[in-house]
Amino acid sequence: MKKTPVFLDSLVTDMLHLRAICPFSWRVFQFRPISCEPLIIQMNKCTDEEQIFDFIERNKAILSEKQVGCAFDMLWKLQKQKTSLLKNVEYVRDHPQFLTLHNLATNKFKLMNDDTLVNVLHITQRFDIKLLSEFSSCLADQHLYFSPLMGKIADIVHRNLETTQDLSSLSVLMVNISSLISRHFQQQLVNKTELLFDTIDSSEVNVATRIAQFLRNIKYCYQPLLEKCNNVFLSNVDQLDLDSISKIFRLYKILQFNSFEFIMMAKKKLTEMIPLCNHPASFVKLFVTLGPIAGPEEKKQLKSTLLLMSEDLTGEQALAVLRAMEDMESRNSHLIKKVTSVLHKHLDSYKPLELLKITQALTFLHFQRKEFSAKLRELLLSYLKISFIPTEVSILVYAISLLPSPHLDEVGISRIEAVLPQCNLHNLSNFATSVLRWIQYDHMYLDSITGKQLKLLQKLDHYGRQRLQHSNSLDLLWEELKSVRGNTFPESLLEETIATLQHFVDEINYINVVEIASFISNTDYLSTLLLDRIASVAVQQIEKIHPFTILAIILPFSTLNYDPPQRDEFFGTCVQHLNSYLGILDPLMLVCLGFSLATLQYFPEDLLKSIFNIEFLARLDSQLEILSSSLSARVQFHLMELNRSICLECPEFQIPWFHDRFCQQYNKGIGGMSGAQQQIYKMLTEVLGGINCVKASVLTPYYHTVDFECILDKRKKPLPYGSHNIAWGQLPEMPWESNTEIVGSRLPPGAERIALEFLDSKSFCRNIPHMKGKSAMKKRHLEILGYRVIQISQFEWNSMALSTKDARMDYLRERIFGEVKS
Repeated sequence: MKKTPVFLDSLVTDMLHLRAICPFSWRVFQFRPISCEPLIIQMNKCTDEEQIFDFIERNKAILSEKQVGCAFDMLWKLQKQKTSLLKNVEYVRDHPQFLTLHNLATNKFKLMNDDTLVNVLHITQRFDIKLLSEFSSCLADQHLYFSPLMGKIADIVHRNLETTQDLSSLSVLMVNISSLISRHFQQQLVNKTELLFDTIDSSEVNVATRIAQFLRNIKYCYQPLLEKCNNVFLSNVDQLDLDSISKIFRLYKILQFNSFEFIMMAKKKLTEMIPLCNHPASFVKLFVTLGPIAGPEEKKQLKSTLLLMSEDLTGEQALAVLRAMEDMESRNSHLIKKVTSVLHKHLDSYKPLELLKITQALTFLHFQRKEFSAKLRELLLSYLKISFIPTEVSILVYAISLLPSPHLDEVGISRIEAVLPQCNLHNLSNFATSVLRWIQYDHMYLDSITGKQLKLLQKLDHYGRQRLQHSNSLDLLWEELKSVRGNTFPESLLEETIATLQHFVDEINYINVVEIASFISNTDYLSTLLLDRIASVAVQQIEKIHPFTILAIILPFSTLNYDPPQRDEFFGTCVQHLNSYLGILDPLMLVCLGFSLATLQYFPEDLLKSIFNIEFLARLDSQLEILSSSLSARVQFHLMELNRSICLECPEFQIPWFHDRFCQQYNKGIGGMSGAQQQIYKMLTEVLGGINCVKASVLTPYYHTVDFECILDKRKKPLPYGSHNIAWGQLPEMPWESNTEIVGSRLPPGAERIALEFLDSKSFCRNIPHMKGKSAMKKRHLEILGYRVIQISQFEWNSMALSTKDARMDYLRERIFGEVKS
């Protein structure tokens, strides 16, 4: 067949645009071959499949899109007349001329009207789902994800899902229709994929990748399927190239799925590619993929190579490098300057979301250059003046709020107000965060807050409440909430959100319980109704909950220091569900889980002993090497806190304390006093009779830091420390040996050691003055060490009752000595 000229492809594309703009004109004037109807008449005279196929072979060079559609229609009409439908369908599907017909349809689908195309789609699916998947890919290639035709394909898939057995083709369809389908249909596809997964070959990397991509598209981190996909990737690491590994890492990052084993295997393969990638495009991809998990030597090599080719980077590549440096927490000033110079050159070409990513990365990397910031701000404002899409406006406002001067002019404020009625909860949350940041800046640097800012917050609150009150199911509400971090909501809006969740409390089940629990953890808002429901779902439906998600379920109870009514049954059920997985659980997850349970005074011996053994700690050390420095430090700190808690609360486990060196290094960074702490310190010196009767920033055995310490003798008289007082900000010498268990033995008979702790708002739940888990744990530990603990809450200290110095002095005397002024 004669090859189609290139100009004809362009003509078809132009006509497609015309079809979209003016469908009537397209139908009137579209091209038709001469003698079109006689061919259809000939086709209608065919009495069996062979005659149809002979006709196709003879006329394939001249068949129009209408005749192709007619051929499909005739084939299906003939099939419906057969007694053995399945056998005949297989015969037609495997016939070489059916493949010819399929290829003709693929080439001419752009020219078909909607009715013809939908009819062809229905018929091809009945013969072979693979053909339907290829049609969907044709639409996807044209970026027609939201077209009515893609909707028709989704409908066909939905109606034939039960009989579908080809996961390879189904996975293509799942990715292409994912933007259009309901949550219920999403879950049906996930369930079907689980059933079919074991039917595919273990080498089917592309199928596994598409399944992960589908989960990414629908924002569903479904552990069982992701593990199956991950096992396919692990089995085929040798066959994975840079593009494949890069794509898998991107999917895992968005889905927040961690596989230490895959990371280590991929890291080895990627490291071997460093000397082989000498082109900017491939090297940038390697830098972005390997950089965040590379060791010190590999990072040094990556950065030095990138510096050499930095001037050849495109705008897109420079942005990718900058975001990778953010993930690596790399503040290499020379490389940042090189990359930002490329960014500056291409700044006008970036879209709003890309400008936000640039702003976030540079803010995190502490990059400051007035000229760059000024141009970035000017560009963001220019976009804001012409933007009318709520999500885009919220992105632009959020980016502006991160800049050194986060102000908006009247035009910017009016633009926000104009889109508020169309905003979802995620947009409103972004706006609220931006406005609060704006208010904080004005209060700090200008010592003023304008009425416009407060009025805007009120409007945000109004539309947020309206949005929440119109929610009629938990599924629909969660579609908006799952992208929102609970700690970004203003107080009143958060209160309304929790009230709405409580209204749908009976709809919390094993499918959504993990997401709801994670959201609550981030809010710091104690709702006993929601937490009791979460505990109840976990106890009753534990077999349907994936073991690797147990940490997310326990976390809000640990963070908010709450025991549900069935405490022991709840924790016991969760831990029992995990026991058979202890050997394969992600080391980071296991440490965090152990710490969360310890915060709640729950110490499962098997779980804890699986952490405190040489083999596990070696695995953990290997994993810490590939983490960012901040995340690595956080995990090490949790391990130390868990170690300390076991030594103090469960000495019978005989787990040794091995964190002296870590704590000595960590405590070198102790900072200065807050304003309230300075007030308390000064008043304590007066109440106790002098500066030598109170110590500040005292380190206890096992390295708890006590804000203030004093000692009273048996007559409740302060005992002076003599010349051993330590100034705030210095690293104090250990007052006792770090393995001392009974503190009181070092005091005079009848004397008591008192710890005074100032608790700011972060120590309490957001809605009520209920102490959070870590503060409660510290109080327990100090009491075990022999302290009488006095906790001074910010709410008390700043209350009207303590608004004068005399009142505060009396308050301290009463708490320390038990004196009540008459």
